[in-house]
Amino acid sequence: MSQLTYEADVAIVGGGIAGMIAALELLNEGKKVIIIDRDTKANFGGLAKWAFGGMFFVNSKHQQKRGINDSIDLATKDWYSFAEFTDDEVWGKRWADQYINFCTPHGYQWLRDKNINFFPAVHWVERGLKRQGNSVPRFHLLWGTGWELVEVMKKSLLHHPKKENLQLQFEHRVKDINTQNNTIIGVNGIVEKTGEEFEVNANNVVIATGGINGSIEKVKENWYKPWGAPPKVILNGAHPFAVGDLHDATQRINGNLSNLNLMWNYAAGVHHNKPQFQGHGLSLVPCKSAVWVNYKGERFMDSPLVTAYDTRYLCERICAQEKKYSWQILNKKIALKEFAISGSEHNPAVRDKKLMKFLTTILFGNKSLINEMTSSCKDFVVANSVEELADKMNALTGNNDVNASILKADIQAYDKEVVKGKNSSDEQVQLIAKAREYTGDRVRTSKFQRILDKRAMPLIAIREFIISRKSLGGIQTDLQCKVLTQPDATGNQQTIEGLYAIGEAAGFGGGGIHGKRSLEGTFLGGCVITARVAAKAIANQVLA
Repeated sequence: MSQLTYEADVAIVGGGIAGMIAALELLNEGKKVIIIDRDTKANFGGLAKWAFGGMFFVNSKHQQKRGINDSIDLATKDWYSFAEFTDDEVWGKRWADQYINFCTPHGYQWLRDKNINFFPAVHWVERGLKRQGNSVPRFHLLWGTGWELVEVMKKSLLHHPKKENLQLQFEHRVKDINTQNNTIIGVNGIVEKTGEEFEVNANNVVIATGGINGSIEKVKENWYKPWGAPPKVILNGAHPFAVGDLHDATQRINGNLSNLNLMWNYAAGVHHNKPQFQGHGLSLVPCKSAVWVNYKGERFMDSPLVTAYDTRYLCERICAQEKKYSWQILNKKIALKEFAISGSEHNPAVRDKKLMKFLTTILFGNKSLINEMTSSCKDFVVANSVEELADKMNALTGNNDVNASILKADIQAYDKEVVKGKNSSDEQVQLIAKAREYTGDRVRTSKFQRILDKRAMPLIAIREFIISRKSLGGIQTDLQCKVLTQPDATGNQQTIEGLYAIGEAAGFGGGGIHGKRSLEGTFLGGCVITARVAAKAIANQVLA
């Protein structure tokens, strides 16, 4: 069988948002570019198409307009607090500093110049629990979600004045990076549909293939050891082709990988009701007013679990249990106010930029989504009493772990505290009160709603699993996105000239920009910034 051969100045492996933006910037520089993607043409854009589209910016015009006082110094302090960088982390810290300084002029403003806008309210997530997180709201929601971002970038590529310099090859799986005399000369792989081999001849290769979290095997292999064994069930909320092929290829040519044990997984994953691949999961936005219980139906008492403060802490607490999954107990009234699923798929009003429809959903709740999930997702059970709920929870899992008496007692104790409102000493009630002080959270958070309120029935229990999402580690790079070699005997590293890593493949910057935790909105933002930095470096320029 003959081998397919392609020629370009730059080969970009991966057609997600990082690869798209890098290609756009390189076309602007007059480069001949090829994007090689394993997925189909219809899925051009990767996981960003399905992303909710939150982006972290510092001292943006959106913040200024709403009187939010932010600064580089404050953001840096928050970032370092949440990251808990190890003393020997070098490139992660340097990239954190670079991202914080670049994100607004080279992310926010760059996107707005392309007529991409953000929802007026700035959201306040990852505030921190045991450690300081975001001191102020910084989560800017793309108006149109990640879907809009992909569509704008796709249109910019396909209608570019130099579009003749762009090649797109889909359903091509890159397996190896080609070198000659320690020089990058391209990549090779196979066309999966036909089995044909191909190679791309290029002086520069940009790895934009995503992280490793699309492979549950790799997630478990690199599991954070202080948390013990990984959960038996981990749902897949990443791209199914983000399996680390180019991480392995990079290692084979002496490139360095770092921090693969650090991941940004979520605690509230459920089985997708319309799965597209094995283990496909949905990441819920956990309801703040729900009672979060372990696999036995016992409330997490020592610091009750509440979303929007520290996502990693939620995962850590659940993974400390014998069986590493959990339940959230709520009622329909809470669901109408608070229930949501992350991503463009289940937020059509935002995705399609239907403002009135979105406001109607905020005011009256997303009844259709709640009905869809309670009727078609196997992780939801509905009942009119705690006893009936416990029976259905046990029937779902096939055991008798949930004790109805204990579950009821914990819910009743919580309800007594909820009635006290701001005067309650219960930490969850206090955190709900704190969230409601900010307008952006108040509209999506119930006002001290009891669970066992007859006017709010029926009861809903949601079984939630850890869901794999983002790799915080990856291919290690310098500040120009050039891949670094593995340290030699003296600890020294060099750059591999002609090889770059961007987006999640590089842990969103340097192979460890986030440390242990993300302040959220730094994933899409990291893709934008790393893509632009790498393109400038290939063009022998500097993004400054």
